[in-house]
Amino acid sequence: MLYESLLLLGVLSLTFMVPQLILGMGFNIALPGWTLMAHIFIVLGAYFIWYWSHGGQTLAMQTWKIQLTTASGEPPSMVRLLTRYALTWPSLIYFGVGLIWALFDRDRQFLHDRLAGTRLVFKQA
Repeated sequence: MLYESLLLLGVLSLTFMVPQLILGMGFNIALPGWTLMAHIFIVLGAYFIWYWSHGGQTLAMQTWKIQLTTASGEPPSMVRLLTRYALTWPSLIYFGVGLIWALFDRDRQFLHDRLAGTRLVFKQA
């Protein structure tokens, strides 16, 4: 997660911070907080869902050879990917309860994976 966070810093710098700086400094426009949060939600959603739908791995997941699949090993459908992304937010925001869940889950799955019908597996080389 730390490595993924570092990569996301670069993604957000390019797709969030730069446009906001241009709007603020170039046009003296300050967007309301809810718009900024929606912008982050959409940018991160586009990043994760695009990578998950094209091989089941983000850049960090490729490094660690982790892949997102369904319980049967198939690539997840777009509905499952959108569900997983939406459920990841409360899983993290509420003190990481969805991550802590994996410590007690019989299959060591995160709560958002359990609910979305997805799982993380180590990819065979």
